[in-house]
Amino acid sequence: MKLSVVIPARNEEGSIEPTLASITRALRREAIEHEIIVADDASTDATVEAVRRFRITEPNVTLVPVSGAHGYGYAVRAGLPQANGDAVAIMMADGSDSAEDLVRYWRKIEEGFDCVFGSRFISGSRVTDYPAHKMIINRLANWFIQALFGLRYNDITNAFKCYRREAIEGMQPLISPHFNLTVEMPLKAIIRGYSYAVIPISWENRRTGISKLKLQEMGSRYLFIVLYLWLEKLLSRGDYRRGRTTTVL
Repeated sequence: MKLSVVIPARNEEGSIEPTLASITRALRREAIEHEIIVADDASTDATVEAVRRFRITEPNVTLVPVSGAHGYGYAVRAGLPQANGDAVAIMMADGSDSAEDLVRYWRKIEEGFDCVFGSRFISGSRVTDYPAHKMIINRLANWFIQALFGLRYNDITNAFKCYRREAIEGMQPLISPHFNLTVEMPLKAIIRGYSYAVIPISWENRRTGISKLKLQEMGSRYLFIVLYLWLEKLLSRGDYRRGRTTTVL
């Protein structure tokens, strides 16, 4: 089996190489066959040059330019078709996600789960330097989603997740152009009947660069995709369901 890692990146010249190095070390140590796809979202700094420099010694890294419209969702959606692994993990370019957790995701995929979701807010998780105002908004948003869909999982907005290829194919078409894709993908997988495991993960705030997530711009977009999928769950009569039991650990 092979793991693909898709990393959307925009102006991450200070963090992309350490991120790639960390992922490569962890996966190689565990003898996990892998590829890494960096989807460059119109960077105006030296991000592209940094990836090309890293590829000199790590040819399993692919650089994919995002053409047309830009945004986090567009970048992920540009990277996914390039992935040829049995499962695809989506990670941030800023180093906030742990490569050790990526290995743990893969082990759950090997156990047979269709999806693996991390939570930063359960026993065993660790969060470092999470901005207080974002924390409040994050907890309120996730509580709303949990209540609306009747979920126990409490970190649906977290971008760092892993999906089998079949689950990604089953959630098409993906429509979110921005960070609301982080909600669209797991909610589609859940309501369409794909099995998933939840494990505690660690997260630390970026050390370089600027966050691309603008909360004041994203509220209505998150609400749109949440209500769109709630209507699918409510009205589709299971037309899109895979028909398997969903499991949470």
